[in-house]
Amino acid sequence: MPETEEKLEEKKVEDIKPPAAKSKFNTKILLFGIPVFMLQLILVYFITANILIKKIESHDGITPDKNVKNTKVKNTKEKSPVVLGKYIYSISDLIVNPADTDGKRLLLTTVGFDIPTADMETELKTREAMVKDVVITTLSSKDITELANTAFRDTLKTEITGKLKKIIPDVTINNVYFSKYIIQ
Repeated sequence: MPETEEKLEEKKVEDIKPPAAKSKFNTKILLFGIPVFMLQLILVYFITANILIKKIESHDGITPDKNVKNTKVKNTKEKSPVVLGKYIYSISDLIVNPADTDGKRLLLTTVGFDIPTADMETELKTREAMVKDVVITTLSSKDITELANTAFRDTLKTEITGKLKKIIPDVTINNVYFSKYIIQ
């Protein structure tokens, strides 16, 4: 009888073995799921681009009548097209100490203001001290990290334009250009 008990114990030990670990990666997802997902993306794109956008464009609130001719409504004040770069007022070689540098760092810049008429250019020339003060004050209030960031320059341009608009409201500034911008 001892032999049978040993055989039973061997069988029990063999039966107790842990099952083989299943792989977490399912090949069905790779074979079927990804292509189906891509097909759905393409289908949604074409439905949106070809059907929905055309419906939105056609339902803009006004449906054209075939018997009525399209006429443009003329403004009483027709604006002349803005010509950029025709009149540029420039302030050369401004040296500014940026904020929090204790005078150890400098910004050398030349600023150009694009304006629509020659009259506005003469107006800026007569108020040159005010214009320089606005530019220097704006630039010196920024720290080195802001001034060195090229993406921040558009913000600087907008800020300078806004401050000049407050001081000289009769001058329209189309754009501000930095033709020289050196940080040392």
